Order: sequence, then C-alpha cells, then structure tokens
Amino acid sequence: MNEAIRMTRSRKAGEPILEIENLSISFFTRAGEIPAVMDFSCQVMPGEAMGIVGESGCGKSTVSLGIMRDLSNVGQIVGGRIKFKGRDMAEMSDEELRRIRGNEIAMIYQEPMASLNPAMKIGKQLMEVPLIHDKVSKEEAWNRALEMISAVRLPDPERMMRSFPHQLSGGQQQRIVIAMALLSKPALLLLDEPTTALDVTVEAGIVQLVKGLGKEFGTSMIFVSHNLGLILETCDRITVMYSGEAVETGRIEDVFDRMRHPYTQGLFRSIPLPGADKNSRPLIAIPGQLPLPHERPVGCNFGPRCQHFQAGLCDTAEIPMIEVAGHERHFSRCVRFDAIDWEALPEGALDRREPVKPGGPMLKIDNLKKYYEVSANSMFGGGDTKTVKANEHISFEAREAETVAIVGESGCGKSTLAKVLLGLETATEGHVTLGGEHIESTAVEDRATATVAGIQMVFQNPFDTLNPSHSVGSQIIRTLEKFKIGNNLAERKNRMLELLDLVKLPRAFASWMPRQLSGGQKQRIGVARAFAGNAKVVVADEPVSALDVSVQAAVTELLMDIQRKNKTTMLFISHDLSVVRYLADRVVVMYLGHIVEQGTTDQIFAPPYHPYTEALLSAIPIADTSVRKKHIVLDGDIPSAMNPPSGCPFQTRCGYKNRVPDGKCEREVPPLKDLGNGHFSLCWLDDKVLAAMEPVISFAAPEKKAGKAT
Repeated sequence: MNEAIRMTRSRKAGEPILEIENLSISFFTRAGEIPAVMDFSCQVMPGEAMGIVGESGCGKSTVSLGIMRDLSNVGQIVGGRIKFKGRDMAEMSDEELRRIRGNEIAMIYQEPMASLNPAMKIGKQLMEVPLIHDKVSKEEAWNRALEMISAVRLPDPERMMRSFPHQLSGGQQQRIVIAMALLSKPALLLLDEPTTALDVTVEAGIVQLVKGLGKEFGTSMIFVSHNLGLILETCDRITVMYSGEAVETGRIEDVFDRMRHPYTQGLFRSIPLPGADKNSRPLIAIPGQLPLPHERPVGCNFGPRCQHFQAGLCDTAEIPMIEVAGHERHFSRCVRFDAIDWEALPEGALDRREPVKPGGPMLKIDNLKKYYEVSANSMFGGGDTKTVKANEHISFEAREAETVAIVGESGCGKSTLAKVLLGLETATEGHVTLGGEHIESTAVEDRATATVAGIQMVFQNPFDTLNPSHSVGSQIIRTLEKFKIGNNLAERKNRMLELLDLVKLPRAFASWMPRQLSGGQKQRIGVARAFAGNAKVVVADEPVSALDVSVQAAVTELLMDIQRKNKTTMLFISHDLSVVRYLADRVVVMYLGHIVEQGTTDQIFAPPYHPYTEALLSAIPIADTSVRKKHIVLDGDIPSAMNPPSGCPFQTRCGYKNRVPDGKCEREVPPLKDLGNGHFSLCWLDDKVLAAMEPVISFAAPEKKAGKAT
C-alpha cells in the first residue's frame, strides 16, 4: 500500500492532516512590511476538502504558498505555525521539505500551461514524479503515468503520453496537471483556482474528477476559489477570508445556510442565485472597497463596508474568531453576530423597478456567415487551404432596450460575431442591419462616425482597455472628440463629467491615472466610454468575469441602470449562465459556429432543451444548498472549426444521438425546429423525447436561510 495512503488512513481517529494556528505572513518591500495574512487558523481532517473564498487580495493564494513554503525572497511567515501530520513545518529541514513538496503535498495552479514544460512531451513530464520521488524504474514510471492518465479520464492515453502540451486543449492540459499532482498519491492537494480559465462544461468535468479522485485516493484538499457554487460542489468545509483574515469558517451547510459574518452575507447577496430578478429582487453590491494593507481600520477590517457596524464596539480592538454556539467548528470574526437580524435588507434593496418594454428591432442579423481561408502552412506561404466556418447561418434580432445574451463554449463563434458587428471583420454572406442601415460589409475604418458611435463594446479585461499614460478624463474626452460630440473642449469636459456621474464615479477621478483605479473602477470607465456616443447597441463581452463577485454585482446593476435610462440594446456575451438568467430577456445558444437554440430566458431555462443547452445548464455551479441538479458531463472537447463533424455540429458529444433513427444526426444538419412562441432548436429529436425532458435545476423543500435573501 502506498505510504501516503497508509499514513492518511492511520490518522482517521481525529488528528488533522493540516493544522494552521494563528498564521501571519508578510511581504517585505522597499516601502516596508506589508501584512498579507494575519491570525489565520484552520484544520483539514483526513479525506476532507476545505474551500477558501474571498475577494482578490484577501490572502487566499498566500495561505497556499505559505503551506508550500513558496513565498519567494520577499515573503516571510512572521507568526503562528503550520503543522503537517502533527509536525511543525518550520522545524523541518530543507531536505524534508523538498521530500514533502510535490510528494505528500501537491499543488495545482490556475493556469495549466504555467505548470507544463512546452518543450517536453507529456509522458516524460509525468514520469519525472515517480522517478524522482519513488526512485522507480523507467518502465514502472511509464506504467504509472499511463494508469493515471486513464484515471483522469483522458482519451487514448498512449497518444497523450506522446503529445506536447500545445497539442492539448485547456481542459486536457488541466487534467494532465491534476494527474501529475496525484501521481505521488499526496496526502494533501492544494488547488488554486484550478478551473477559472476553463469553459463551464470543461469545469464541470474537472470538478467531478477532483471529487471522485479525492474519494478514491483518500486525499485531503484545500480548494481556493472565488466561486461559491464550486466550493459547494467540491468541499465539506469553507473558510471565508477578508483583508488577510479568516472572518468565518465552518461546515458548508452552516456557513451557506446560517452564515454569521456580514461579509459572507455580502458575498451571497452579490451573486445571482435562483430567484434574483433584475426588476423586483436586484443584486446588492457590497459598498466601498477592500482596504489596502497599510490602510486597514482599527478593529473589524470589514467595519467601513458593513451595514451592521456599531461605533465604539466594532472599532476599538482586534476581533478574534468567536465560536458560534450549536454549530460544529463554526467560528465568526464578528462581535455582533448574535444581535444582527440576518433577514434585514439594506434600505431600498427591494425597491421595484418597472420592466422596460422593448421597442422595435434595433439590430437584425439574417443568415450571417463568416468564413476564414487558412493554409496548413500559412506562416511560410504554402500548404493546402482550408475553410474555417466561424459563423454559419446566424439569424436573430435584438430590439430597443432589450438584453440578448449569447452563450457557448470557447471556439463557438461568439467573438467572431462580435467582430463582424463592430466592423473589425466583414461578413462572408448574409446581412447585418443597425437601425435599418446595412453594416455587414463595411469595415470600421469605412463606417460613418455616427455608425461607429452607434455600436460600441465593453471588453472583458478592464486592465487592458485604458492607456496607462493618460488620465481617465482625457481618455473619455478623446472618445468624445472621435464621436464629434461637443462643439469645443469646455462642452466635452462637461459631458465627460456627466459620464462619470452616469457610471457613479466621483468627478475627481477625471484627473486620476488608470493605475490609481481598482478593477471595478476601470470597468466603469470602460462602460462610460461605450456610452459616450449615445450608443444604440452595446456589445458586452464577458464584462464582469474578470471582477470580484462583490464588484460584479455593482457593474451588472450599473449596466442595467444605464440601459433603462438610455433604452440601449445590449448583446451580453457570457459563459456564466447564472448572470445570463438574471439580466437577459432572450438567449442565443451557440455551438461550433451555429445557433443551436434561441428563445426567451424562461424558455431556455426550462424544458424542452437542446441537448447542448441542457449540458450547459447542468454545469452551472449554484451557491444554494436547496438546489438539485442533473449532472451531465460532456465527453471530449468542442471539435475544431477547421474540421467540423458531418451532420449535426453537436453529434460527437450528444447523449441523445442514439434516440434518433437511421444515423440522421451524423449525416444531416438538422432544420431549425420551431418549438412555439419564438423558441427555436437545431435538433432532430422527436417531440415525444422533448416533451419527456425534466428540468435540469430543481429545489429541495424550502428551508429558512439566514441572510441569503436578495
């Protein structure tokens, strides 16, 4: 029996695999000491999965790096201790730490390519683990690596072993990294945002894999994530961090359903759980921002943002973790949790907004096709030419003041469609009309100024969209100049200040540089520029995916408010179906260049489904313990648009294919089936099969859940 498993099983009498006691970690820079983690404590029992959540900069990843003793030259553990299998790691020699790292404690990072050597074949990289740690023969190392590739459910293990990392998809790369981490059968596995860079369907497979392997090998886990839904699906316990401190820890059921810290409550109110509605039950953003390390307040770090703050009590001294009576190992860093009404909402939180009635069609797309001709050896000007069908037969319309969501995995054609709409590409065939004007064949440089101003974009990454050398105000004024808004500089300055008001930023920000802004503030500037020319249509490409959940809520509500005020049409490109359900009026589902389903949001989220839509819905991580979901994990990856399958584009991954007779799915592209009331599906499935489909998402018996109301 593997030594790690034997030792793990021998500790099931109640002794933790990992015990962190009052850990403090600081980074020492020219500016002085920067405390990153303070007074952090947690325990991980054998076979247990602990989730660590919180906003960017709260210290989640620093805790993991502290366990690995990988804090670089500037980071130091300045207080507390970390005990692994009962031994203080500070008392271990360098040789002992080297033996433990990668062997008994393994770590999986956010970006799989950062963990793989691009110049080495996968097999050689996997074999290094047993060769170095277990001193086995090359033959034994090869066999172990091959066996582990099968365990992480990758197809054709022999081919995988002979492949280079760049020949694998992102999901396959991450599975290889997981296989590498598990080859030594570690007692503790650290996962730092392991699915953030992956599609939601791939993420579902990785989550199921991690859960299964944890049970199979008896591995304890620490799962670092900002996604509360993922933590619910993978972990037994949770620790919530804020500004370097653990503010609440306990069993998943206790923290999710009976939370006892205002920050935890704020996180849940910021995410679109089932029941949230953009008109009657909007998201509630946490006010203010995470304090900088040298600006932390006296007393409770969360005090300045807390609706339950009480002067003279919350701001007088450091607050310890306090046990919550009646709950197993449930602690909160709040002195008022017994006095708080956890059902109370902030003033104005339930003010109902009148739904905006959509007007006439503003954007109409009819049978749009976008093909690319590429050469197999285009870098050197030779080789056979192939056609990449990025968009195929795309048809839908978006009305004034309406939000149409476009969803699908990476490579489905969402971004190509956005490029055609913005004039960055021109259509191969078909028509695109903006307010009655045909724009499909006109590149952006040839479009009239009014047309360019009429369709604008909010990009995914706010950090890359602002010029670091120019002030916020000058960049907005430059946009106004381009759109010929205002007769002189004074008028444009006034309009710039009005735009700052529109996105709810102080006018003083006009003189600030981008480096002085947070991610959420930068995204608000991006929104201000998009609306500077009174855009008729705004294409929002994953506008909140790069932001913390508390900031996501504020930016999402901002977009909704401006849309109501300006009656703007919005195309919302996203893979996050929870956000889509909250804000979209209609949904377009894309797969491999085709629209496979479209309809109202209610139609898309209720049966009958297109089989691909059903799989997408089942992959949504939902942070609600009462939700029950079907689990549909798609086999394989999305095919290449350069070599698409024959027949239905989804047939290579569809679990319903055997219900369609005569192999029709593999031979013919299905017709667009009218399911009634504007609901269409690209599928051969018979009406009887569609009628028998059950909801993907259902709910257990209702239970009183303190603090989660929105």
